[in-house]
Amino acid sequence: MTRTITPRLRTLALLFLAVAGALLVGAGPASAHAALTGSDPAQGVVVDKAPDQVSLTFSEQVSMSSGSLRVLDPKGKRVDSGEPSNVSGTTYAVRLVSGLGDGTYTVAYQVVSADSHPVAGAYTFSVGAPSRTTVSVSGETVGGGVVGWLYGFGRYVSYAGFIVLVGGAAFVLACWQRGSGVRAVQRLVVGGWVALTAATLWLLLLRGSYTGSGAFGDIFDLNLLGQVLQTKTGAALVSRLLLLAAAALFIAVLFGAYARQSPAALNDGAARRLPDPGDTEEKRDLTFGLAIGGTVVAAGLAASWAMAEHASTGLQPGIAMPVDVLHLVAVATWLGGLVALLVSLYRAPAETPVDAAAVRRFSAVAFGSVLTLVATGIYQSWRQLGAWSAFTDTRYGQLLLVKIGLVALLVGIAWISRRWTARLTDAAGSTSGGGTVQDGALGEGAVQEGAVREGARHGGGRGPWVRQVRCRHQARRPVGPAAGRRGRRAAEAAAGRRPEPFRPAPLGVR
Repeated sequence: MTRTITPRLRTLALLFLAVAGALLVGAGPASAHAALTGSDPAQGVVVDKAPDQVSLTFSEQVSMSSGSLRVLDPKGKRVDSGEPSNVSGTTYAVRLVSGLGDGTYTVAYQVVSADSHPVAGAYTFSVGAPSRTTVSVSGETVGGGVVGWLYGFGRYVSYAGFIVLVGGAAFVLACWQRGSGVRAVQRLVVGGWVALTAATLWLLLLRGSYTGSGAFGDIFDLNLLGQVLQTKTGAALVSRLLLLAAAALFIAVLFGAYARQSPAALNDGAARRLPDPGDTEEKRDLTFGLAIGGTVVAAGLAASWAMAEHASTGLQPGIAMPVDVLHLVAVATWLGGLVALLVSLYRAPAETPVDAAAVRRFSAVAFGSVLTLVATGIYQSWRQLGAWSAFTDTRYGQLLLVKIGLVALLVGIAWISRRWTARLTDAAGSTSGGGTVQDGALGEGAVQEGAVREGARHGGGRGPWVRQVRCRHQARRPVGPAAGRRGRRAAEAAAGRRPEPFRPAPLGVR
């Protein structure tokens, strides 16, 4: 039965990833950046007297540099004086030189929104009467081109690395501790760490050009890099690198000392091993320490996004930032754990299969993560929109409704997955007393039978090899001459149980 349920489990996992991919792909268009909501002088207006300053009001607070707000005369010469300043709230202004003549003036702005995305635009106003101008505003865009594409790609790689790193480690610690010694799982988690580290360094180099000129040659400009380090986003990226150093130590312990914690072997060198009480207690303490340290590192990595994006500004930032951290950790635990489960199902060696208990534990963890994801996502959506009516009245709200529908579909799939996981566990337990997902664990009867045969070779009856095998079936199975295949099957038939099919002894047991 386990072989018929396992393909369904894999199909569900792939369906989970497909729907989750649709959510991640739709995350870009559904993001709300800063927008210009007002200006003084207003766009297209004709004033009688030249103003002393030009002020712009945005939908949220933005970051500005010395060249973020420029005013150009009809010949394209800059007439602004000094650096832009924050007048009040989300309004920013720059002063103009005195003695401006009549004509059409161009106001060009290039700022960075709270979610770290650059926003640019331009408009015109006139003094006295409109005139011809040599300034072209069609090219006032930022965040595009090759640099913009590379930066966007780096952002997705960093998110993917975080998801795989955190989710894979959580899967090993919370669901399948034997996976710490599986090479495929190790490569997955280490690959996530490498991807996140490389993407963070790449974003740090690209940041100056991405929010500035957009020229590829400015990527390695050290002056721009120094300016980036003084910004909120630069500080968040540096903090992420420091936390990744701590994550490297965590990975070394998880796949080093933790993976080497294994039960003691039988004296005859058999493949099946018995737990040692001292080793079990030591591994329990190590598991607890890794869980605490891993949680702190994962929350810190998630906070490096929360402190540089929308959660750090606007309404209720003190609540929004912890909620954003929970949101990111829930996504990583769910999706990253799902990827780790798939890798374990397909790539784990035959001698270390994924057991049913691990799948059952991951089902519970994933379901809780999805519920956390839904709750935090609803709060973030309400906070971003500001009113429930905006869900239907704005394009951003409509996109959010689509995403909420996809999440509801995921919750339904998770519920079906939990039901199938319960069947998987029951089937594995009734077949082999705690079997595995792939093809069931080695039956304890085969181990005992091999040990009995070894005892018979060395003097018959109850030798030391028989006493070392303490399994739950030993009390009701005959020992000695009746321990052969026919005697055991006859005893089970007399007890009213279905006789187990004969299983040869494993290679490690003689």
